[in-house]
Amino acid sequence: MSRTTSPLDFAPLFAPGLPPPAAKWNGFPKYNFIGGHNDAGQVPLDDLIKTMNDVLAREGRTLATYGVASGPLGYQPLREFLAQKLKRTAGISCGADEILLTSGSLQALDLVNGIFLARGDTVIIEQATYQGALTRLQRLGVEAVGIPLDGEGMRVDALAAALDGLKRRGVRPKYIYTIPTVQNPTGTILSEARRHEMLRLSAQYGVPIFEDDCYCDLIWDGKRPPALYAMSEHGGVIHIGSFSKSVAPALRVGYIVAPWPLLSRMLALKTDAGSGALEQMVLGEFCPAHFDAHVPVLKRALRAKLETLMDALNEHFGTSAEFEDPKGGIFLWVKFPEQVETLKLFAPALAAGVAINPGAEWSTDQSYGKNRTRLCFANPSHETIRAGIAALAEVCRREFGVPARIANVERRRASKTPQNPRAT
Repeated sequence: MSRTTSPLDFAPLFAPGLPPPAAKWNGFPKYNFIGGHNDAGQVPLDDLIKTMNDVLAREGRTLATYGVASGPLGYQPLREFLAQKLKRTAGISCGADEILLTSGSLQALDLVNGIFLARGDTVIIEQATYQGALTRLQRLGVEAVGIPLDGEGMRVDALAAALDGLKRRGVRPKYIYTIPTVQNPTGTILSEARRHEMLRLSAQYGVPIFEDDCYCDLIWDGKRPPALYAMSEHGGVIHIGSFSKSVAPALRVGYIVAPWPLLSRMLALKTDAGSGALEQMVLGEFCPAHFDAHVPVLKRALRAKLETLMDALNEHFGTSAEFEDPKGGIFLWVKFPEQVETLKLFAPALAAGVAINPGAEWSTDQSYGKNRTRLCFANPSHETIRAGIAALAEVCRREFGVPARIANVERRRASKTPQNPRAT
């Protein structure tokens, strides 16, 4: 006689403090404006195929060893390319042995956090910033002090006030986290004058700077200030970057630039036996020959999609959607009227096939982010962008009464005159 038993309940065995369970993936939404996805049409597929074949034919047998005979810092030719590129484009003088290749910039974040942060620590961060950075700090039990931004990036007057206030309380932040070059989500670029002032404050208060430069290759005009790492005279900066936005996100290759005493501590925490070698080898072969020609083509495609997104917002939302034209990147930071709470907008929008990032999830200040959203324009086609924004406008009208139809008509009429400014 067979006897049935109930399946084991694993829930009582879970470790405390786990994040909520992930939802099952059912494919991308019809109108997907979330994530850091890039333009599929701009993936340099033919060149990647050729470089993969070339590098495997020449060095494929090194896959038999961890680190492909380059050691734990990562594939040597790619680190050498990065050292040359960083000198040329960001002013950073470093050797290949001061670069650690990682499984995307998220692993770089984890490694930097791993050597600095413990529960109860404090860090300084931009008021609107990368959600991945915020969620990591929350899970670690670290207090994130948000600093407001304006059109030139983080406000250094507010930074100075925050550092002074923390010092008076006997609190020394572990670092100042900033995305200074095409900030995520606002698209601003920290001016060179503010970079000098941030470095001065860093030295004065003894607080290092954690510089996330993942979007620096995607500046529309190609003009950028030197990296904070390059400008620092006291060595108090850790620099990270990625190939996710300039080549392809799924390759999962990022990097950290730091002196060996810091990299050596990070390597002790990097217990994955090395990030994926094949991706590193392909990029190490592709980048010296093709990177500089590829990026301008990618930027032109992204800029055209941004124009489509801004035009669609103007057409369907009128004055109800405010935004600044970003300096580059793949995101647009949009502000709706106060009654449009984007956390509440998320579910009905998704039911209509439109996925958005609620601004509160990208901000240290829930009231600041509550009526804002981050829209990624890189992956959807021009037609999908237009249709998706039209669908989003219908949801906003139904759920919040925004945009009013009369405002729409007035905006479309105004758009026909040369004097009509973009929403700001």
